Amino acid sequence: MTVSIVVVSHSEKIADGAAELAAQMAPDVLVLTAGGTADGRIGTSLEKVLAALDHAAGGDGTVILTDLGSAVMTAESALEFADDPAGVLLADAPLVEGLVAASVAAQGGADVQAVKRAAEAVRGPSRNSGPPPQREVSEGSVTGQGPDFTGDFELINQAGMHARPAAKIAGGLSALDAEVTVNGVDGASMTALMTLAAGKGSVLHVEARGVDAERAVNYVGGLVQAGFGEP
Repeated sequence: MTVSIVVVSHSEKIADGAAELAAQMAPDVLVLTAGGTADGRIGTSLEKVLAALDHAAGGDGTVILTDLGSAVMTAESALEFADDPAGVLLADAPLVEGLVAASVAAQGGADVQAVKRAAEAVRGPSRNSGPPPQREVSEGSVTGQGPDFTGDFELINQAGMHARPAAKIAGGLSALDAEVTVNGVDGASMTALMTLAAGKGSVLHVEARGVDAERAVNYVGGLVQAGFGEP
């Protein structure tokens, strides 16, 4: 069982479209939509949100993502009626990018707090704005010095670092207890990774610190060396 996600939007079409996109990257995650009003107009519906939360109940927790201001207010109102409000978290994140990152994190088995962090990581600036310190590492290898681990991995998939690979990296890293940079940007931020515009043949320099530092570097390396499951 995984964390479920509820999408609250003023538009039924936007909610359904965002959920369809997330399903392409996280097919095993339950994404429920509460878009538009009960009579099909643009707006939000408390009843729709409550129905989605009720459907999601009984899992490993639920994360809510919203689009505009009144959707946040509707979601907050729904939390007051939730049977298990402690297991329902409202993420402050861009709807589409946050949903994709959260879905990938949930697909990877992250708990509800980590799924929320994955969604919110897409909006923030890199934790490390400058280039990472360089170390002697061979391509595709991992080395450790104290709590720090690094690795260099060459992109082999044809499309390089586009949305799907960025979401897989960010979603998985957000569930680990480590601070990770990839070519100097926040590895847990889907948006930051996409700004690298790294094409096929580019080398990703990964640095990690924390309890799961080695696991984080190996996670990124495994994805890259497998071509993210793409041609």
